[in-house]
Amino acid sequence: MNTIKHIIAVASGKGGVGKSTTAVNLALALQALGGSVGLLDADIYGPSQQRMLGLPEGTKPEQKDGKWLLPVMAHGLKTMSMGFLASERTPMVWRGPMAGGALVQMLDQTLWGELDYLVIDMPPGTGDIQLTLSQKATVAGAVIVTTPQDIALLDARKGIEMFRKVDVPILGIIENMAVHICSQCGHAEHIFGRDGGERVSQDYSVPLLASLPLALLIREQTDSGTPTVIAAPDSAEAQLYLGAARAIQATLVDPSAGSDALVPTIRMTDD
Repeated sequence: MNTIKHIIAVASGKGGVGKSTTAVNLALALQALGGSVGLLDADIYGPSQQRMLGLPEGTKPEQKDGKWLLPVMAHGLKTMSMGFLASERTPMVWRGPMAGGALVQMLDQTLWGELDYLVIDMPPGTGDIQLTLSQKATVAGAVIVTTPQDIALLDARKGIEMFRKVDVPILGIIENMAVHICSQCGHAEHIFGRDGGERVSQDYSVPLLASLPLALLIREQTDSGTPTVIAAPDSAEAQLYLGAARAIQATLVDPSAGSDALVPTIRMTDD
Protein backbone atom coordinates (compact mmCIF):
# COMPACT_ATOMS: atom_id res chain seq x y z
CA MET A 1 0.00 0.00 0.00
CA ASN A 2 2.94 2.36 0.55
CA THR A 3 3.66 2.26 -3.19
CA ILE A 4 0.27 3.78 -4.08
CA LYS A 5 0.23 7.57 -4.31
CA HIS A 6 -3.52 8.22 -4.38
CA ILE A 7 -6.46 6.01 -3.44
CA ILE A 8 -9.76 7.17 -4.96
CA ALA A 9 -13.07 5.70 -3.80
CA VAL A 10 -15.91 5.74 -6.33
CA ALA A 11 -19.11 5.44 -4.32
CA SER A 12 -22.87 5.87 -4.45
CA GLY A 13 -25.61 6.10 -1.89
CA LYS A 14 -27.72 3.53 -3.76
CA GLY A 15 -27.33 0.91 -6.45
CA GLY A 16 -28.27 1.23 -10.09
CA VAL A 17 -26.80 4.68 -10.72
CA GLY A 18 -23.86 3.55 -12.88
CA LYS A 19 -21.15 3.57 -10.22
CA SER A 20 -19.17 0.61 -11.58
CA THR A 21 -19.37 1.92 -15.15
CA THR A 22 -18.08 5.26 -13.89
CA ALA A 23 -15.28 3.62 -11.87
CA VAL A 24 -13.86 1.64 -14.78
CA ASN A 25 -14.06 4.56 -17.19
CA LEU A 26 -12.44 6.92 -14.66
CA ALA A 27 -9.61 4.42 -14.14
CA LEU A 28 -9.06 4.14 -17.89
CA ALA A 29 -9.25 7.93 -18.25
CA LEU A 30 -6.59 8.45 -15.57
CA GLN A 31 -4.44 5.92 -17.40
CA ALA A 32 -5.01 7.69 -20.73
CA LEU A 33 -3.74 10.89 -19.07
CA GLY A 34 -0.46 9.15 -18.29
CA GLY A 35 -1.04 7.65 -14.86
CA SER A 36 -0.17 4.17 -13.63
CA VAL A 37 -3.56 2.92 -12.43
CA GLY A 38 -5.03 0.03 -10.50
CA LEU A 39 -8.72 -0.86 -10.15
CA LEU A 40 -10.03 -2.68 -7.08
CA ASP A 41 -13.57 -4.01 -7.23
CA ALA A 42 -14.61 -3.70 -3.58
CA ASP A 43 -18.27 -4.48 -4.27
CA ILE A 44 -17.95 -7.78 -2.42
CA TYR A 45 -21.55 -8.85 -2.84
CA GLY A 46 -21.97 -7.84 -6.48
CA PRO A 47 -18.60 -7.66 -8.27
CA SER A 48 -18.91 -6.71 -11.92
CA GLN A 49 -15.56 -5.30 -13.02
CA GLN A 50 -14.30 -8.61 -14.41
CA ARG A 51 -17.17 -8.56 -16.91
CA MET A 52 -16.79 -4.86 -17.69
CA LEU A 53 -13.09 -5.38 -18.40
CA GLY A 54 -13.76 -8.23 -20.82
CA LEU A 55 -12.08 -10.90 -18.70
CA PRO A 56 -13.44 -14.41 -19.23
CA GLU A 57 -15.29 -16.20 -16.48
CA GLY A 58 -12.91 -18.29 -14.43
CA THR A 59 -10.05 -15.77 -14.55
CA LYS A 60 -7.99 -16.20 -11.40
CA PRO A 61 -5.09 -14.13 -10.02
CA GLU A 62 -1.72 -15.82 -9.80
CA GLN A 63 -0.09 -16.16 -6.39
CA LYS A 64 3.43 -15.47 -5.18
CA ASP A 65 5.08 -17.22 -2.24
CA GLY A 66 1.75 -18.65 -1.18
CA LYS A 67 0.47 -15.41 0.39
CA TRP A 68 0.50 -12.65 -2.23
CA LEU A 69 -1.99 -12.09 -5.04
CA LEU A 70 -0.75 -10.74 -8.36
CA PRO A 71 -3.15 -8.27 -9.97
CA VAL A 72 -4.88 -9.34 -13.17
CA MET A 73 -3.97 -7.09 -16.10
CA ALA A 74 -6.81 -5.74 -18.23
CA HIS A 75 -6.55 -2.89 -20.76
CA GLY A 76 -3.33 -1.83 -19.04
CA LEU A 77 -4.95 -1.64 -15.59
CA LYS A 78 -3.84 -3.68 -12.59
CA THR A 79 -7.09 -5.15 -11.28
CA MET A 80 -8.37 -7.22 -8.39
CA SER A 81 -11.93 -8.30 -7.65
CA MET A 82 -13.89 -10.77 -5.58
CA GLY A 83 -15.18 -11.85 -8.98
CA PHE A 84 -11.76 -13.45 -9.57
CA LEU A 85 -12.02 -15.43 -6.35
CA ALA A 86 -15.54 -16.81 -6.80
CA SER A 87 -17.68 -17.79 -9.76
CA GLU A 88 -20.29 -15.46 -11.23
CA ARG A 89 -23.02 -17.73 -9.88
CA THR A 90 -21.70 -17.90 -6.31
CA PRO A 91 -23.37 -15.40 -3.95
CA MET A 92 -21.31 -13.99 -1.08
CA VAL A 93 -23.63 -14.88 1.82
CA TRP A 94 -21.42 -13.15 4.36
CA ARG A 95 -21.91 -10.98 7.39
CA GLY A 96 -20.26 -7.57 7.48
CA PRO A 97 -17.00 -8.55 9.23
CA MET A 98 -16.32 -11.25 6.62
CA ALA A 99 -16.88 -8.81 3.77
CA GLY A 100 -14.61 -6.28 5.47
CA GLY A 101 -11.96 -8.97 5.89
CA ALA A 102 -12.13 -9.77 2.18
CA LEU A 103 -11.57 -6.10 1.33
CA VAL A 104 -8.56 -5.90 3.65
CA GLN A 105 -7.11 -9.04 2.09
CA MET A 106 -7.46 -7.70 -1.45
CA LEU A 107 -5.95 -4.37 -0.39
CA ASP A 108 -3.05 -5.65 1.67
CA GLN A 109 -2.19 -8.94 -0.03
CA THR A 110 -2.25 -7.76 -3.63
CA LEU A 111 1.17 -6.81 -5.00
CA TRP A 112 0.05 -3.58 -6.63
CA GLY A 113 3.53 -2.24 -7.28
CA GLU A 114 4.07 1.44 -8.03
CA LEU A 115 0.74 3.14 -8.77
CA ASP A 116 -0.21 6.76 -9.24
CA TYR A 117 -3.87 5.94 -8.61
CA LEU A 118 -5.84 3.05 -7.16
CA VAL A 119 -9.51 3.46 -8.07
CA ILE A 120 -11.79 1.52 -5.73
CA ASP A 121 -15.26 0.59 -6.95
CA MET A 122 -17.19 0.68 -3.66
CA PRO A 123 -20.43 -1.17 -2.91
CA PRO A 124 -23.51 1.07 -2.72
CA GLY A 125 -24.59 2.44 0.62
CA THR A 126 -22.84 3.55 3.81
CA GLY A 127 -21.93 0.34 5.61
CA ASP A 128 -19.13 -1.91 6.77
CA ILE A 129 -17.02 -1.81 3.61
CA GLN A 130 -16.89 1.98 3.58
CA LEU A 131 -15.91 2.11 7.25
CA THR A 132 -13.29 -0.62 6.81
CA LEU A 133 -11.70 1.23 3.89
CA SER A 134 -11.50 4.49 5.82
CA GLN A 135 -9.85 2.68 8.75
CA LYS A 136 -7.38 0.55 6.81
CA ALA A 137 -6.23 2.89 4.05
CA THR A 138 -5.45 6.56 3.53
CA VAL A 139 -8.06 7.56 0.98
CA ALA A 140 -7.16 10.66 -1.05
CA GLY A 141 -10.79 11.35 -1.81
CA ALA A 142 -14.15 10.03 -2.90
CA VAL A 143 -16.17 10.54 -6.08
CA ILE A 144 -19.93 10.33 -5.53
CA VAL A 145 -22.02 8.95 -8.40
CA THR A 146 -25.72 9.73 -8.64
CA THR A 147 -28.57 10.24 -11.06
CA PRO A 148 -30.70 13.42 -11.10
CA GLN A 149 -33.62 11.53 -9.53
CA ASP A 150 -34.68 12.93 -6.15
CA ILE A 151 -34.49 9.53 -4.44
CA ALA A 152 -30.94 8.97 -5.72
CA LEU A 153 -29.94 12.48 -4.60
CA LEU A 154 -31.14 11.77 -1.05
CA ASP A 155 -28.81 8.79 -0.88
CA ALA A 156 -25.98 10.71 -2.54
CA ARG A 157 -26.18 13.27 0.25
CA LYS A 158 -25.92 10.47 2.81
CA GLY A 159 -22.82 9.20 1.01
CA ILE A 160 -21.20 12.63 1.15
CA GLU A 161 -21.99 13.01 4.85
CA MET A 162 -20.65 9.54 5.59
CA PHE A 163 -17.27 10.21 3.96
CA ARG A 164 -16.96 13.52 5.75
CA LYS A 165 -17.64 11.84 9.08
CA VAL A 166 -14.56 9.66 8.49
CA ASP A 167 -12.44 12.58 7.16
CA VAL A 168 -12.37 11.50 3.51
CA PRO A 169 -12.45 14.54 1.17
CA ILE A 170 -15.09 14.67 -1.57
CA LEU A 171 -13.38 15.11 -4.93
CA GLY A 172 -16.63 15.75 -6.74
CA ILE A 173 -19.92 14.43 -8.05
CA ILE A 174 -20.60 12.63 -11.30
CA GLU A 175 -24.18 12.74 -12.52
CA ASN A 176 -25.25 9.78 -14.64
CA MET A 177 -28.29 9.45 -16.93
CA ALA A 178 -28.74 13.22 -16.91
CA VAL A 179 -30.49 13.41 -20.28
CA HIS A 180 -31.67 11.04 -23.00
CA ILE A 181 -31.26 12.13 -26.61
CA CYS A 182 -33.39 10.22 -29.08
CA SER A 183 -31.22 8.57 -31.73
CA GLN A 184 -34.00 8.98 -34.31
CA CYS A 185 -35.15 12.58 -33.91
CA GLY A 186 -32.60 14.19 -31.57
CA HIS A 187 -35.19 15.15 -28.97
CA ALA A 188 -33.62 15.63 -25.51
CA GLU A 189 -35.60 14.47 -22.50
CA HIS A 190 -34.62 14.57 -18.81
CA ILE A 191 -36.13 11.24 -17.83
CA PHE A 192 -34.78 11.17 -14.25
CA GLY A 193 -35.05 14.89 -13.54
CA ARG A 194 -32.97 17.95 -14.29
CA ASP A 195 -29.91 19.53 -12.64
CA GLY A 196 -29.96 17.26 -9.57
CA GLY A 197 -26.20 16.81 -9.50
CA GLU A 198 -25.69 20.55 -9.84
CA ARG A 199 -27.94 21.23 -6.84
CA VAL A 200 -26.06 18.79 -4.62
CA SER A 201 -22.68 20.12 -5.75
CA GLN A 202 -23.79 23.65 -4.85
CA ASP A 203 -25.21 22.58 -1.50
CA TYR A 204 -21.91 20.97 -0.49
CA SER A 205 -19.55 23.28 -2.42
CA VAL A 206 -17.97 20.39 -4.29
CA PRO A 207 -17.32 20.21 -8.03
CA LEU A 208 -19.74 18.62 -10.49
CA LEU A 209 -17.12 16.63 -12.37
CA ALA A 210 -19.35 15.47 -15.24
CA SER A 211 -22.96 15.16 -16.29
CA LEU A 212 -23.28 12.07 -18.48
CA PRO A 213 -26.18 11.22 -20.78
CA LEU A 214 -28.31 8.10 -20.69
CA ALA A 215 -26.52 6.66 -23.72
CA LEU A 216 -26.98 3.25 -25.29
CA LEU A 217 -23.33 3.11 -26.39
CA ILE A 218 -22.02 3.44 -22.82
CA ARG A 219 -24.05 0.41 -21.80
CA GLU A 220 -23.18 -1.64 -24.89
CA GLN A 221 -19.46 -0.88 -24.71
CA THR A 222 -19.18 -1.67 -21.02
CA ASP A 223 -21.21 -4.88 -21.32
CA SER A 224 -18.94 -5.99 -24.15
CA GLY A 225 -15.81 -5.56 -22.01
CA THR A 226 -14.46 -2.49 -23.82
CA PRO A 227 -15.52 0.57 -21.79
CA THR A 228 -16.21 3.84 -23.56
CA VAL A 229 -12.86 5.52 -22.87
CA ILE A 230 -11.03 2.86 -24.89
CA ALA A 231 -13.84 1.80 -27.25
CA ALA A 232 -14.56 5.34 -28.47
CA PRO A 233 -11.89 7.68 -27.07
CA ASP A 234 -12.94 10.57 -29.31
CA SER A 235 -16.64 10.36 -28.44
CA ALA A 236 -18.39 13.06 -26.44
CA GLU A 237 -19.00 10.57 -23.62
CA ALA A 238 -15.32 9.59 -23.37
CA GLN A 239 -14.35 13.25 -23.30
CA LEU A 240 -16.64 13.75 -20.31
CA TYR A 241 -14.86 10.96 -18.43
CA LEU A 242 -11.47 12.42 -19.40
CA GLY A 243 -12.56 15.85 -18.22
CA ALA A 244 -13.58 14.41 -14.87
CA ALA A 245 -10.22 12.62 -14.59
CA ARG A 246 -8.35 15.87 -15.33
CA ALA A 247 -10.31 17.66 -12.60
CA ILE A 248 -9.51 14.87 -10.12
CA GLN A 249 -5.83 15.03 -11.05
CA ALA A 250 -5.76 18.77 -10.52
CA THR A 251 -7.40 18.51 -7.10
CA LEU A 252 -5.03 15.77 -5.94
CA VAL A 253 -1.99 17.77 -7.04
CA ASP A 254 -3.33 20.99 -5.52
CA PRO A 255 -6.16 20.43 -3.00
CA SER A 256 -7.04 24.13 -3.15
CA ALA A 257 -8.07 23.57 -6.78
CA GLY A 258 -11.26 21.95 -5.44
CA SER A 259 -13.78 23.70 -3.24
CA ASP A 260 -14.27 20.93 -0.67
CA ALA A 261 -12.04 22.78 1.79
CA LEU A 262 -14.61 25.57 1.99
CA VAL A 263 -17.04 23.31 3.84
CA PRO A 264 -16.49 22.43 7.52
CA THR A 265 -15.52 18.83 8.22
CA ILE A 266 -18.00 16.78 10.27
CA ARG A 267 -16.34 14.40 12.71
CA MET A 268 -17.77 11.54 14.77
CA THR A 269 -17.82 12.05 18.54
CA ASP A 270 -18.96 10.08 21.54
CA ASP A 271 -21.50 12.75 22.56
